[in-house]
Amino acid sequence: MWLLFETYHDVTYFTPESRAATDALGCKGGWMGYFGMRAAPLGAVAPEMVVSSFYNFHPWMVRRAIPDAWRVASPEQYLETRLEGADGALKRMLGDRDVAEAAELALEAARNAPVAGRPLGAANAILDVPEQPRLKLWHATTVLRESRGDGHVAALVAASLDPVETLVLFAADQGVDPAYMRVARGWSEEEWSQAEGRLADRGLVRDGTITEAGAALRADVERRTDEAAEYPWRALGAERTRRLAELMRPLALALGEQNQAMRQNPMALDVVKELSELF
Repeated sequence: MWLLFETYHDVTYFTPESRAATDALGCKGGWMGYFGMRAAPLGAVAPEMVVSSFYNFHPWMVRRAIPDAWRVASPEQYLETRLEGADGALKRMLGDRDVAEAAELALEAARNAPVAGRPLGAANAILDVPEQPRLKLWHATTVLRESRGDGHVAALVAASLDPVETLVLFAADQGVDPAYMRVARGWSEEEWSQAEGRLADRGLVRDGTITEAGAALRADVERRTDEAAEYPWRALGAERTRRLAELMRPLALALGEQNQAMRQNPMALDVVKELSELF
């Protein structure tokens, strides 16, 4: 289910429509638009709140955008802008597909997404639900995505993996180019090397390669993340969850094939390949 709702949500920040919308708002660069739109449900928070809740970005990346983003526009304007960008991207890639049934099922699941101890999930959950079906579905997938993401951060903290260690271990596990991952999240070569050293001391990596213990820890983090994100699907029930998956699959395939931002991304996510293996 994560693969399906993440793919739908992922039109939010890095599509041409999203960038055009934040440029028109007055943002200075794509990252200001990203941090402004994603943090907007929290209100005009200090950069430290964004560093904390987003977790794996270097603090300097956040501070380049926040709080300047709130001088460019209010959080309410960023919320309107991200809806505008998402709507344009979804309309271009999906056309006028009927997503009304999927939207209602996903919204019910999202209303059961855990929010306790999950700041981004909670902040998105209390936003007004758009009436347009493709945006209603986008809202639901965003709540599910951020609630699950908050739970993932909790699992990482419990595993004693700091932000840069998390990225080093993930890159080693998924075969992502470490230099790409490091630059994408703003960490220096020295900080990356120091994190590799700390992980090596714990027996989790060796010479840039993940060890058996490291792979086991990564698997445990993912298992705990999934377990903490199960409640929406238990509430929806097995039959309706399967129906939602059936409705979402062609949407995710279409988005995965067309969304250029997903071709190379820090999540190491190949939607078309992974969906073909799962279904």
